[in-house]
Amino acid sequence: MSDRPRLIPDESHPISVTPTGSRVVVTRGDHVVADTTRALTLQEASYPPVQYVPLDDVDPAVLERTDHATYCPYKGEAGYYSLVVDGERADNAVWTYEAPYDAVDQIAGHVAFYPDQVSISVD
Repeated sequence: MSDRPRLIPDESHPISVTPTGSRVVVTRGDHVVADTTRALTLQEASYPPVQYVPLDDVDPAVLERTDHATYCPYKGEAGYYSLVVDGERADNAVWTYEAPYDAVDQIAGHVAFYPDQVSISVD
């Protein structure tokens, strides 16, 4: 049994996951890393909204899985990828919840990007 806390979103810490409803393009430099119309917007409490992009819509050539992991008591354990674009590496710039908790289970099979490592446009 895990001793990690597991919390359920509520009015004091709300989380919503909704279809973005627009095209989301993620670039690093001049390279398109992801292009999708199937993104999800996760809004958690007062944090900025995060675009979760289906992994199938990300260029697999730029992703390298890492051993890094973090834990969120609301979402579960996150795994990470580094981005390698044009010979330049951004370590742990992409995260994913492969088995997210029930409250956010829609983000399974999706990844998110640190906005200081890529440009994210929502059209």
